[in-house]
Amino acid sequence: MDLDKNKIVTQDETGEPAPIDQVEERVEAEMKKLKGEAKKLVADGLQDDKLAREGERMMEEAERKLKRKEE
Repeated sequence: MDLDKNKIVTQDETGEPAPIDQVEERVEAEMKKLKGEAKKLVADGLQDDKLAREGERMMEEAERKLKRKEE
């Protein structure tokens, strides 16, 4: 079967992101969420309110990013 090179449309031409890029963004968001959870747990153990707020902020930001990816 021969392919007509004039009929091939690339992802760059359509503006569609590559699947690997979509997964990479999701993984980064998941990692940020986990890092935020870890910071919060450490902060709770150390009774460090500032670090706890930073951990909560990271978790919330990551969850917002994940929700946008699902939509």
